[in-house]
Amino acid sequence: MELKVCAAGIIFRDRKILLGKRHADRNLYPNIWDLPGGHCKDYETPEETLIRELKEELGITLIEFNYVTLLHEPKTNLYGEYDYHIYLVTDWFGTVSNQTPNEHSEIRWFDPDDAIQLDLAHPDYPALFKRVSK
Repeated sequence: MELKVCAAGIIFRDRKILLGKRHADRNLYPNIWDLPGGHCKDYETPEETLIRELKEELGITLIEFNYVTLLHEPKTNLYGEYDYHIYLVTDWFGTVSNQTPNEHSEIRWFDPDDAIQLDLAHPDYPALFKRVSK
């Protein structure tokens, strides 16, 4: 089974985290809240993927971001082998908006305590949200 590599950002501002609800038609985690990001293309590093994906999905240009951790796909039997490189994004240029309604049916800012109550795409997200919001 081929390992797929992805990058995602914890967009954090004013003590809130931005999440996107994956569209019902998505193959991976439909109708589940997730971090914005996506698959690395063959020639891209995870950082390059993060920059490209957040420009495509949210219409923002990243200014400040830092690597947080590497997560592995917990449901390999359903979705295959994935590595998710997670970054904390704390500054950007532009106004956040949903540029890809076919990927995310909605995007919304959440207090971290509220975000951990949602149906989330990865079981490690609650611990990450608590860690970055301290």
